[in-house]
Amino acid sequence: HIDWDIECCRAVRAAVGDDMVLSFDPWGTYRTYEEAVKVGRELEKLDFYWYEHPMNEYRVSAYEKLCAELDIPILSPEIAAGSIYTRADWIRRGASDMSRIDVLRGGITGVSKMAGICEAFGVKCEIHMSGHANLQILGATSEDVCEYYERGLLAPGVDEETPLPYLEAVCDPLDDDGYVTVPTEPGMGYRLIWDYIDQHRLKE
Repeated sequence: HIDWDIECCRAVRAAVGDDMVLSFDPWGTYRTYEEAVKVGRELEKLDFYWYEHPMNEYRVSAYEKLCAELDIPILSPEIAAGSIYTRADWIRRGASDMSRIDVLRGGITGVSKMAGICEAFGVKCEIHMSGHANLQILGATSEDVCEYYERGLLAPGVDEETPLPYLEAVCDPLDDDGYVTVPTEPGMGYRLIWDYIDQHRLKE
């Protein structure tokens, strides 16, 4: 399916023009190193900002080779286990040009440490997906280290503006300029609908 992926990337670049920043994440679906390189070369021609998780993350050596081969920054690992230890090792070994971090891998403390590791190594990191905790971490991290916020899965038919039934509001409403504001309420900044929660308890 790499030819289809390449055509999609070409179509998106043609539709949005040269000024919009684009990145690409095939979510580890390329079966071989050669496939990953072929797509990466096309992304370089299309001036994509980064190339995320093209192959499975079991073989760090394949990512070392890919980073050395391509000019486009490789953003990885995305889902590899190991939290701060995996990310530090990948950076040290030259297996990632940018690092993907997430509170689901290490919690708030762990992801804060990961951001610090990236800053110490002089590489950028990007927060994986949205959510109250990830947004708070982003707000506490230098823009020189973490530049973008990944706001859910923006696609036709995906509703990102309706809050979950137990929340008063979405955590990251998008303004007219495409920015989100970090909540300033206590804690993570979310407001729960306790009536809904009480009505849906499994047991007292």
